[in-house]
Amino acid sequence: MKLGLSFVLLMSMFQSPQLARPADRFVSVNGLRIHYLDWGAEGKPPLIMLHGIGRVAHTFDHIAPHFTGKYHVMAIDMRGHGDSGWDPKGAYLVEDYTRDIEAFAEQLHLRNIVIWGNSTGGRVAQVFAGLHPELVTAVISEDVGPERPREIADGFTSRVKREDETGWVSEEELFANLKAGNSRTPDEILRAYTHYGSKPRADGRIVWKRDPAIGNGFVPTELWRFVREIKAPIIYILGGRSTIVPAETQGELKRALPQVQIVTIPGAGHYPNEENTKEFLAIVDKFLAGK
Repeated sequence: MKLGLSFVLLMSMFQSPQLARPADRFVSVNGLRIHYLDWGAEGKPPLIMLHGIGRVAHTFDHIAPHFTGKYHVMAIDMRGHGDSGWDPKGAYLVEDYTRDIEAFAEQLHLRNIVIWGNSTGGRVAQVFAGLHPELVTAVISEDVGPERPREIADGFTSRVKREDETGWVSEEELFANLKAGNSRTPDEILRAYTHYGSKPRADGRIVWKRDPAIGNGFVPTELWRFVREIKAPIIYILGGRSTIVPAETQGELKRALPQVQIVTIPGAGHYPNEENTKEFLAIVDKFLAGK
C-alpha cells in the first residue's frame, strides 16, 4: 500500500488529472509483443522514450506528461523488459532493440520523430537516428555515448545473474536496496520503479521484471558508424558524477557532429532526469525549442 500511495503522490506532483494514467498499448514486431505507454495527443509529432537496461517504460512517468502539450508521447518497454515479450533466442544487442523501434515506427506510420533514450535506450536512439535521418527531427541521449567499455559490460552481466538468483523478500527490501545506491533520487521515483519494474517469483521472492538473458546483449559496444550518420539536432545530457562519456569521447562527438550539444548537470549521476528533474527538463525544453 505504501508503494502505491507514494506513486499516486508522485503523479500528482507532475501531472494534471487527465494525464495521470497513460494508456497501455501493444504492438507485434519481429515476432515479439511489445508494450508501450501512450499519453495520447494524436496528430502531434511523436516523442519516443527508451529506457535504460533493466528499467521499464514507467520510469518515465514523472516526466513524460511534461511534453504532452506539444508531442504525442510514447514510452516503450524494450524487448525483454517490463510487459514486453522475451526473445526466445536471447537477442538483446543494441541492434536488436533498434530493429524493434524501426518496426514500431513503421507500423504506427511515425514521422518527424523526437527520440530520447537513457543509458542503453540512448544507444538505441543514436543508432536509430543514424539509420533513419529522414524520420528523426531531434535526438536526446541521456548520459550515454557511442561506446560501452568491457568493464561496464562485465559488471552489469554479473549483477543480473546475482540479482535474478537471489531476489528480495519484498518490494520494500528492493526499494531499500535501490535507495542505498541512488541516494540523490527522490523516494517517489524509486518506489515507482520498484513497483512497475519488479514481479513476484514462483517462490514469492521479488525479482526484476526482465529476461535474465538481457545480459547477453550487454557487451562491449562501439556505435560510431551509426552516430556519424546522424543529421538531426542531437543533445547529450550528462551527469557530472558519471564517467560513461569521458572527455575524449565528448571531443570526438563534437568533431563528428557539427550540430551536437553536450550539457553536463553538476552533481548528477547516470540518470540525471531522476536526480535533478527540474534542471533536466529545462535543458530539454530549451533544446527542443531551438531545433
